[in-house]
Amino acid sequence: MAAAKDGTGAFHIDVLGRAVYARRFTRTFGFYEELATVVDGSGAFHIRPDGSELSPERYAWCGNFQDDRCTVRTKDGRYFHVDRKGNPAYAERYAYAGDFRDGLAVVQDASGLHLHIHKDGLPLNGRRFLDLDVFHKGYARARDERGWHHVNTQGEPLYARRFAMVEPFYNGQARVESEDGSLLVIDEEGASVHEPRQPRRSELQSLSGDMVGFWRTQALRAAAELRIIEALPASTSQVAELRALAPDRCERLLRAMDELGLVTRQGDTWRATSRGALLHREHPLQMVDAALHWGRDCYRLWETLPEALRAEGTWEPPRFFDELSEDPRRVASYHRAMASYARQDYASLAEHLRALTQGIVVDAGGGTGTLLFELLTRRPGLRGVLLERPEVTRQAEIPPELAGRVTLLPADIFTPWEVRAHAVILSRILHDWDEARAALILEQARQALLPGGRIHVIEFLLDEEEPGGGLLDLHMLVSTGGRERTGTQFRVLFERVGLRYLESQRLAGGNWLFTLEPH
Repeated sequence: MAAAKDGTGAFHIDVLGRAVYARRFTRTFGFYEELATVVDGSGAFHIRPDGSELSPERYAWCGNFQDDRCTVRTKDGRYFHVDRKGNPAYAERYAYAGDFRDGLAVVQDASGLHLHIHKDGLPLNGRRFLDLDVFHKGYARARDERGWHHVNTQGEPLYARRFAMVEPFYNGQARVESEDGSLLVIDEEGASVHEPRQPRRSELQSLSGDMVGFWRTQALRAAAELRIIEALPASTSQVAELRALAPDRCERLLRAMDELGLVTRQGDTWRATSRGALLHREHPLQMVDAALHWGRDCYRLWETLPEALRAEGTWEPPRFFDELSEDPRRVASYHRAMASYARQDYASLAEHLRALTQGIVVDAGGGTGTLLFELLTRRPGLRGVLLERPEVTRQAEIPPELAGRVTLLPADIFTPWEVRAHAVILSRILHDWDEARAALILEQARQALLPGGRIHVIEFLLDEEEPGGGLLDLHMLVSTGGRERTGTQFRVLFERVGLRYLESQRLAGGNWLFTLEPH
């Protein structure tokens, strides 16, 4: 049977071109496993060859049956699979779901990460990836923060290398593309066996590009500091006049911004791209203050890296937050930058804290409250305490709709807190400090818990075997004397202060959420 359409509507025909049923639809698709997707005014659904409905349910979209399962999307945007009776195959709902093959499918969870599931909805393993494919000859294509690679059914990488692109394995070999543009054929251990195309960039060119990475940092800082995006759309001369710049030099900056994908030129007029719009102070996710932070506050800290690494020397970690506190304008700019990241990273945090619906929650070191305010907005039964340094709480603005539910508590995070709570959140706090100071913070959090209370720690997690996150770890060293940690290092730290690890969840932005309780 084939999908067809005439003046009466859409339907299916047999090999002789005859309609196989009387009913008409807005749109019809092909039959797969004796079932076809059709669409009418009520939505999308499945029919049998005789035109009868598989189920009375209506969806925003339906896929095709494969391996006795079919992907559907509800009208509120959630994906799942239905079985051959039209019933949900499991209770979970996802941001996206792909077709089943050989009993396994790829789904995307609320955090944007992907995993394999069985037909009953149970995960194949505990691994999640930025992108993922179904299995082909026992291996699946997967992408993590470092790039594309292949994994086995345990979710374990077959090799340590990462690539810009990988194809499925074919008789023990797969074609891949490296970041330098070369095309390779690799074996199942990741070893190169053939090179169909040489690199488009030499190792010297690639290394040289890394050496001048500060060009980008400082060009972004200049664009932010001079508020170039806010002057657009405009010609070069208009931007120069508005920002009191030399016209020739203004043109040179705009060309650099074009190279960075921040602006485009149409005739004589420069316009901001969607990426460049993030450098407008009125953008809800504005990155102006972040550009100033990285290009100004952090830039010279990296000059001390060789001294910081030496076994013997006089280097001591900078007192970053103490120095920051001396300038109210820098305090405000820094926390606006952190708030921009928080709005992006923690928008779905409430979905990962499903048991946290009632009581008092302390956001310790929570900046100006972005995370806490978002959580309280999603959870009307919660009350919040924002515990921060005095110069930060003075700049926090409680949203009118949360009036009466938020307490601002100026405090030293290292000394006993004058609050008791059902939950404490420490979001990207521990990585600022060495083991002794991090343990002291956790001890204060533990002492602040009411009976049955829990601590929720959000941190980047270094892989025990892979080298990713090394640059971020070095940044913590030179900026505060802190560090990123592996799962083992976190567990040792938690046990040191009498905290029992309960569970961990992967969040958007590469972070992890650890839930702890006192022993």
